[in-house]
Amino acid sequence: MPKEVWKPANLLAPTPVIMASAGRPGETPNIITLAWAGTVCSDPPMLSVSIRPERYSYPLIRETGEFVVNLVTEELTRAADFCGVRSGRDLNKFEAAGLTPEPSVKIAAPAIAESPVNLECRVTQVIPLGSHDLFLAEILAVRVDARLINEKGKLDLTKAGLIAYSHGDYQKLSDIVGSFGFSVRRKRRT
Repeated sequence: MPKEVWKPANLLAPTPVIMASAGRPGETPNIITLAWAGTVCSDPPMLSVSIRPERYSYPLIRETGEFVVNLVTEELTRAADFCGVRSGRDLNKFEAAGLTPEPSVKIAAPAIAESPVNLECRVTQVIPLGSHDLFLAEILAVRVDARLINEKGKLDLTKAGLIAYSHGDYQKLSDIVGSFGFSVRRKRRT
């Protein structure tokens, strides 16, 4: 089958949709929706987010060195989209999107109470890349909705109804098609 040549912007898709919450003490906290985010290290636990310097949340995160990654569910898709297209310079996104700021455990930036998973992060490095700067951050605390923990004590994110972003569209993530190592696991004899 022939392939077409495409511009190389954001072709590693889909990407996770997250809402990052941040704020300076004494100011209204803000939410920025991001789709360029990912895990970069397991020990210490770290992630990255890429943010354009002209975005309102950029200096909030750069100056305070902290933010919360809030995972986005199908029910939060409208709020995530709203927080991605409106600026915190003009309005209080928590109020306008009907979201609740919730105190974090390890940092001053608030989490989003409606999100089932909150990752409290401290910036370790900022790398200018071009249109975006890459923020590397250590995950200091993780809070998870207890309903997402299965009977074996394992996090079951399929219950959360998470979404992804691909070329302008929000998509549901749902069915499990395998688990780590399933391709080489021996079948049990009966």
